[in-house]
Amino acid sequence: MATAPDAPGPGSTGSDGPAGPAAARARLLAAPGPGGRERRTALSALTDDWLAALFAGAGAPARTALVAVGGYGRGELSPRSDLDVLLLHEGRLDRALPERLWYPVWDSGVQLDHAVRTPAEARAVAAADLKAQLGLLDARHVAGDPALTAALRSAVLADWRAAAPRRLPELRELGRERAERHGELSFLLEPDLKEARGGLRDVVALRAIAASWLADTPREGLEAAALRLADVRDALHLVAGRATERLALQEQDRIAERLGVPDADALLRGVYEAARTVGYASDVAWRSVERVLAARSGRGRRPQRRFPFTGPVGGAFGGSGRGAVVRGAVERQPLAEGVVEQDGEAVLARGARPAADPVLPLRAAAAAAQAGLPLSHATVRRLAAECRPLPVPWPAEAREQLVTLLGAGEACLPVWEALEARGLVTRLLPDWERVRCRPQRNAVHRWTVDRHLVETAVRAAAMTRRVARPDLLLVAALLHDLGKGGPGDHSEAGEVLVRALAARMGFDPESVETLAVLVRHHLTLVDTATRRDPDDPATVEAVTKAVGSVPRLELLRALTEADALATGPAAWSAWRAALVDGLTARAAARLTGEHGGRPGPVEAEPTAEQERLAVEAARTGGPALSLSASPLPAAPMRAGSLAEALAGVDGDGTGPMGVRLLLAVPDRPGLLGTVAGVLALHRLAVRSAGLRELDPIGAGPVLLLSWTVTAQFGELPEAARLRTDLRRALDGSLDVARRLAERDAAAPRRRGVPVPPPVVAVAPPAASASATVLEVRAHDAPGLLHRIGRALDGAGVRVRTAHVSTLGAEAVDAFYLTDAAGRPLDARRAGEVAAAVRAALG
Repeated sequence: MATAPDAPGPGSTGSDGPAGPAAARARLLAAPGPGGRERRTALSALTDDWLAALFAGAGAPARTALVAVGGYGRGELSPRSDLDVLLLHEGRLDRALPERLWYPVWDSGVQLDHAVRTPAEARAVAAADLKAQLGLLDARHVAGDPALTAALRSAVLADWRAAAPRRLPELRELGRERAERHGELSFLLEPDLKEARGGLRDVVALRAIAASWLADTPREGLEAAALRLADVRDALHLVAGRATERLALQEQDRIAERLGVPDADALLRGVYEAARTVGYASDVAWRSVERVLAARSGRGRRPQRRFPFTGPVGGAFGGSGRGAVVRGAVERQPLAEGVVEQDGEAVLARGARPAADPVLPLRAAAAAAQAGLPLSHATVRRLAAECRPLPVPWPAEAREQLVTLLGAGEACLPVWEALEARGLVTRLLPDWERVRCRPQRNAVHRWTVDRHLVETAVRAAAMTRRVARPDLLLVAALLHDLGKGGPGDHSEAGEVLVRALAARMGFDPESVETLAVLVRHHLTLVDTATRRDPDDPATVEAVTKAVGSVPRLELLRALTEADALATGPAAWSAWRAALVDGLTARAAARLTGEHGGRPGPVEAEPTAEQERLAVEAARTGGPALSLSASPLPAAPMRAGSLAEALAGVDGDGTGPMGVRLLLAVPDRPGLLGTVAGVLALHRLAVRSAGLRELDPIGAGPVLLLSWTVTAQFGELPEAARLRTDLRRALDGSLDVARRLAERDAAAPRRRGVPVPPPVVAVAPPAASASATVLEVRAHDAPGLLHRIGRALDGAGVRVRTAHVSTLGAEAVDAFYLTDAAGRPLDARRAGEVAAAVRAALG
């Protein structure tokens, strides 16, 4: 196809005089009446009449047709759109005929993209040129022989559907190349409305996917999004007075005024919202295409295997004894309670009840992100339609699942986008609407406010090993700029918002205060380090007064770096990092001197129940066990489950799902790892654990283990079976390590997400006068505490006290160790123990 250069102004040699069609076009574009789709349709109809008149006056023979293709074929002419037309013919054609058609169009100043072909030639070009084939998918008859146009349309559609398995991957690659060149429309201050990811080209690609009949696309909001982008493009053409697709900064205020929106920021927010709708629909559609093509090629069919459960209790679903459920050709692997993996996506389990489980959206999102899987579109749609709002304050599981989602790092992003596509993020966090799609008119920032917040959490996920409260780091990262979009200092406004939101989320008062401090002072470290004298005592005092403690200082240091890295490459450098680190070190030294170092956990006095169990264990020489309900929620329960052993809980699936387990055992080697292994065999996740030593009757030490556990998925195990397996493991008749190894070997390998390596460190001697404190920070995983316990047992040290907590997907543990004589370890020995634990965690 070829185009003529622009003429000085519009004109015509059509039947109604040189200025007839041009004047009608000008009147239509200047009219105060309807714009948008109605004007584009009217402009297309006006152009049809003009070209039809030209065609009739050119003396075209029979079996000739004038066909509109591309955007003109769809009837979507913008004010400065090119005219894409095809002169279709059969047999010989007078060479002068095309000139009689094209020259009046060129003379009018309208850009023309034209071709002259027979149906066979058109199909051959389409077969070789994907862009030409896409244009012909929108072929529409303008003048001449309608049967010729109809036959071409039918043939092109048939060709497209037959070649779709080959052409669709090519189309996707074109989209990827465009995205690399033009970026994401959702985040650019001067986006290309057509070529950027989420733009009008992607709308055309979605139509092509639908036309292939291979896969469908999400339709919720897609048409409205496409219309909004097209309306903005129309206004851009009229304001700029030329054919352009780039929404330049200098044009945005006038475009906003023309479209009747308050200002340029409101204009961009609307564009971003539309682009996200298109982008999300594209992601879903292309995943569907990939599954279909993989199934057709045989790559998508996984063997129908049954993974035997080799532990002592039932599997993930109904105690069936299987780690996977296979029905027909579909394999479903459990991810979390109510969530399974199917066809490379996280979907709801068959027994999931969204209407009765308000935590399910967060649980499903966290499970998908941690497994490195997308969240199924059908699942998101169902969750949005059926789930009730979370109670206020949130249950503990909701906070944990949010932290687990954020802790997945990069894998969080597509899952978060899926939640946003159906309004679930704003439902969970109403204040999120303040920042959603809000542009940042600052050359340093590369993202909208909301995406910057999620990107900060992604960066913070790589820093969770640096802090004692990774959950607070991740939540502060997500919320630190929540005050943007309103009047005044956004840090001060954000502090007020976050106090209320953190309380709504159920954080305790101390955690609420920490989050408020982090949000209020998230710029303090970098601003102070780069603008004040670091050697001035007043500079250090300003920081210490703001944070108040070493743990908060550690959190603020990590948040500062995550925030800067998520802003853009100009916001963080080695020079800034060195200044911030120097200031942080001075502030930490001041705080350590003032407060005498970081205090260790305070042991509470043993309860009456703990003393009773310790006495029983000391007298009998065997284990003493009690079970009670905990406030943590987990999975539904069936008759005969562990929950029925808990006082005041019915076996109807409505009681509390967390379990508090107290175990007293006369001191022996390997106790921690053995008990943790039994819990792992029963698919119980350890949310917190404590170990302490008592001597209730002077007959020798008794170890008291206190656990809070939840089911990983499915049902809690039967109480009697858990008691039996604990006793068998302690007397050596149950080989816990072998059973866990067998189960792990039989389970399918899942990709998961990359996580920071575990950190195993020996605390300074000041942490405890009577023991060596080993701190372990690692990504939580089944059997983690079992591996740590075995490593400590193999190292020949005693665990006198342990404090274990799981915050989202992060384990933060401290073990108080002594040698066989009850003394702290020397530095060399402590280093060897740390190395052994590090090796056990891989």
